[in-house]
Amino acid sequence: MRLFLAGVVTIGMAFAAGAEEIESAYTDINAENDCTVFAMGQDGEDWSNLVCSGYKGYPVFIYYSDARESLFYGFPQQGDLAPAWESFSSFNEAGPKVEWRISRDGDRSVPFATIHRWFVSGPESVDEETEVLVVERVGQIGEWEGCAVGYVVATGNPGANEKARRIADNQARDFACGADQPVIDAGDVPVPDFTRADNG
Repeated sequence: MRLFLAGVVTIGMAFAAGAEEIESAYTDINAENDCTVFAMGQDGEDWSNLVCSGYKGYPVFIYYSDARESLFYGFPQQGDLAPAWESFSSFNEAGPKVEWRISRDGDRSVPFATIHRWFVSGPESVDEETEVLVVERVGQIGEWEGCAVGYVVATGNPGANEKARRIADNQARDFACGADQPVIDAGDVPVPDFTRADNG
């Protein structure tokens, strides 16, 4: 299993004229206005699946269960294979704003990673909240692979946003979901426990 380390490689934001540039775009998620429920629990079961508008036709999927969320950005594998459940062990929710890291080459632009702020309750008290920037690989048509690439604790961690962007730019496109270990940058506050469970 490969282990990626944050900040080992630095990729320039822009190369020679006509070559790739990396930039950010932002979208908002409003579950009531921008999302459609396509599955939900019955008879008191506390779960639901939603699909929301994202960046220029790239959807965002929210899988909710028992006050916890798992998100997938882009295009997942269709059919029986569902995206892996990736979430924190404690109660949590993702914030309303998504940062998309975009590779632009001339008129062609492709979002390859997202950075999304999560709010995670403490293991013993919901009042003890930790903010975490979750970096994810975006699923592409024909590839379908998307997953968490890194976790950057924003609470007590100066420069967390730039650290998350470096992880996204350096690691996301070559990250092997289910095989590589996500980058961890915790700063002074430990990253909350998180889980990944493949579905089949």
